[in-house]
Amino acid sequence: MPSQGVVLVLNCGSSSIKYQVVDVSVAEPLASGLVERVTDHAAGVAEVIAALEANPAVSLPDLTVVGHRVVQGGAHFSAPTLIDDAVEQIIADLSVLAPLHNPGHSAGIRAAREAFPHIPHVAIFDTAFHQTMPPEAYTYALNVDVAREHAIRRYGFHGTSHHYVSATTAALMGRDPSEVNQIVLHLGNGASACAVAAGRSVDTSMGLTPLEGLVMGTRTGDIDPAVLAHLGRAGMSIDQIDHVLNKESGMLGLTGFGDLRDVHAAIEAGDEAAALGLEIYCRRIKGYVGRYYALLGHLDAISFTAGVGENDDVVRLKSLAGLEELGIVMDPERNAGRKKTATLVSADSSRVQVWVTPTNEERQIAQESLEAIAR
Repeated sequence: MPSQGVVLVLNCGSSSIKYQVVDVSVAEPLASGLVERVTDHAAGVAEVIAALEANPAVSLPDLTVVGHRVVQGGAHFSAPTLIDDAVEQIIADLSVLAPLHNPGHSAGIRAAREAFPHIPHVAIFDTAFHQTMPPEAYTYALNVDVAREHAIRRYGFHGTSHHYVSATTAALMGRDPSEVNQIVLHLGNGASACAVAAGRSVDTSMGLTPLEGLVMGTRTGDIDPAVLAHLGRAGMSIDQIDHVLNKESGMLGLTGFGDLRDVHAAIEAGDEAAALGLEIYCRRIKGYVGRYYALLGHLDAISFTAGVGENDDVVRLKSLAGLEELGIVMDPERNAGRKKTATLVSADSSRVQVWVTPTNEERQIAQESLEAIAR
């Protein structure tokens, strides 16, 4: 069980700060909010403090720790880590691997440490949960000298969500995470699959960056890397290629819609491109389910989570359709509709339980932050 305490959870981006105040002894956060259009992170953190000071549910002197979400921890960090000057510098140095995320994290951490100098700060890394992957899972078949020089390997992301959901699903099954093999499908605008063996990540679909793997809202997911060279020879710059792959592809590039709700509406209106896009999206998920089932050897559960996973019953059905021979049998009635609470959506006859398990990354960050300062 986590230590008791009140945690300020901060997710500092390049131009926004998302925050929650979490008391792990109660179910709901004490406060939450978002500061947008941030150009100065010190001023942004000051806005967070002002909002919390005006909130009667929050007492800033009662804060136990500040927990910071950090996207990229590289190979340096495999656990929640107390932040000192050296750790702060490593996070900044890792910006070369996460140029869209780590600079904002670094600026936010610096501002928050100045604003709250007398309480500990802990970094919770999206990549940490995946540091249990074996070398055969995280190593690309790239020239080893090139890979070593540029720190190129598979790191994986969404680790905080995969950790929370896999542990929560095991508890829902009445079992310890060490007793359960499962596949977690984090399906949102960004999407990733994770193979979890006995509570430990052994493979995940995202790689060096969050681009690899499943089809996403605007990202391609898996693609022949020679496509990049082909586009370069056709005259596109590296920045243009990067923009197309990350911002103009995925469901948006296939259908014109980055939101699955709009895709479904277009399908109902007879849009063939939207129908094809959905088939591609679900086929990719199904492929990873089969791949990770084979890797795990034995599968106890599949968990859907995040915006699409929790709310899109069509995606859940289509992604697992035809897998009855593998012991995966959905119950259409249980599966129907959005799920705000954890719900078993597989049939009683299904050897593999299928769950919709809402994620709560902020609560996971709070719990891990408290555990880090208790050690």
